[in-house]
Amino acid sequence: MTLLNVVVLSGTLDLRTMIVRALCRQNCRPHLAILTVLLFGLFSNSGFCQTYGTATNTITVKVQAITMIKINTSILNLNISGSNAIAGQDQMMTTDQTSTFSWGINSSLKKVTVTTSLAAPKYTLQLAAINPTVGTAASQVTLSTTANDLLTNLGRSSGSCSLLYTAIALASQGTGTDSHTITFTVATQ
Repeated sequence: MTLLNVVVLSGTLDLRTMIVRALCRQNCRPHLAILTVLLFGLFSNSGFCQTYGTATNTITVKVQAITMIKINTSILNLNISGSNAIAGQDQMMTTDQTSTFSWGINSSLKKVTVTTSLAAPKYTLQLAAINPTVGTAASQVTLSTTANDLLTNLGRSSGSCSLLYTAIALASQGTGTDSHTITFTVATQ
C-alpha cells in the first residue's frame, strides 16, 4: 500500500498520523517513523495552513462637540410669609436649595450664564451655584435679563452643583407675585 492509498483511505486522520502509518506498513525502521513524527512536530500545522483570502475594514470614530445641561426641578415656588419676616425690618427673604444643576461638556473651556425672562421684577431673585464638583462658582448673582456668570472654568468635564435661590422682598413693596423663567446657557469662556 502506498502513501497515496493511505491518504485516500483514511479521511479522518491528520497528515502526520497518515504518514507514520504508511511508513510503518512498508516495514520501515521504527527510527524513521520517529524521525518523521519529530519533523512534523517541529514544523506543526503552520506549514500546511493556507490563507485563501483577506479582508480589511476601515472604521472611523468621530466625536462631535457635546454640551448637555440638566436641572432636576422645573417648577420652584418661593413664598415669603410671616414666618420669614422679622418685626422692625423692611427686608424679608426666603431660600431654596433643592435644585441640582448637572452638565457634560467635551469641548473647550466653557462657562454657564443665567438670565431671567422678567424684565422688570418687583422683588429681587438671586442665584448661587453651591459646591460645584468641577469648575468655579461665581458669587451670588441677582437675576436680570442680562447674562451673568454662574459657573466658570468648565472644560471637558461633567459635574454638578446645588442651586441656591434667594427671594428678597421689602415690606414697603407690598404683596404680589413675580414669575421668572430662568435660562441657563453654556457659552465659550
